[in-house]
Amino acid sequence: MEKVSKIYVAGHRGMVGSAIVRELQRQGYTNIITRTHKELDLCRQDQVEDFFKQEKPEYVFLAAAKVGGIIANQNALADFMYDNMILEMNVIHAAWQNGCKKLEFLGSSCIYPRMASQPMAESCLLTSELEKTNEAYALAKISGLKYCEFLNRQYGTDYISVMPTNLYGPNDNYHPEHSHVLPALIRRFHEAKELRLKEVTCWGDGSPLREFLYVDDLANLCVFLMNNYSGNETVNAGTGKELTIKSLTELVAKVVGYEGSVKWDVTRPNGTPRKLLDVSKATKLGWKYKTELEDGVRLAYKDFIENPMRAER
Repeated sequence: MEKVSKIYVAGHRGMVGSAIVRELQRQGYTNIITRTHKELDLCRQDQVEDFFKQEKPEYVFLAAAKVGGIIANQNALADFMYDNMILEMNVIHAAWQNGCKKLEFLGSSCIYPRMASQPMAESCLLTSELEKTNEAYALAKISGLKYCEFLNRQYGTDYISVMPTNLYGPNDNYHPEHSHVLPALIRRFHEAKELRLKEVTCWGDGSPLREFLYVDDLANLCVFLMNNYSGNETVNAGTGKELTIKSLTELVAKVVGYEGSVKWDVTRPNGTPRKLLDVSKATKLGWKYKTELEDGVRLAYKDFIENPMRAER
């Protein structure tokens, strides 16, 4: 990408999209195009086609998505599948029709099988059954990355895919039911501290292992890959480090300053037992994450405190 290249960031108000915009601006890119949902509904094919015909972006970062935690995924399976498949197909297809030089599709590590060997390499995709609690979302994301691959193979496009691990950081979603585990814990422990509660209840038994990547590190990788990678196989984005959910709760409680106890509700689902990405491909390309987890949680909590509207979502 040239510094004056026309770059469209889809989903610029979300956690990932806003981080990509910040990273592009930090690196001196000056021609960044964005649209709010009110200005452009990506689920409407006619609107997406009109936008691409008019703007003709040279590069596209597809970070827009309907996202949520275990509850949201379980309660709205059809919505998660439909909305994500429609918006990503609309954007990718319109980009191809209008001569986009390169597109980068953002997915999720949930695309990999529930019981995949650990750490999960890019090659384990579609080798066995998916995790049922987020199967709809995973199938939509798999469809998007496969469509990019098939366009490359059939038409010679240069479309790539990136699969991040669990993300957190500025502009996260802290909704009490629709958020992911780390922002949910930040909100829960903060409110417990404010209300001086002696006990906080968390889901499952605390045993699942998870990996977390600070969203600004992901954004740095996204720009790096747009400039340095081409290929049909996706690229994993993570740290290569993991910890139990129990250890994560202890870390978040420490950062927030909550001194009560934690009770585990074992009637609630744990989700996938372990999800660690093999990040050797990104490492070999010359990229490595910068933000350690405790430092990132402190930055995320600072963002939560300073932006009360985000805490209300």
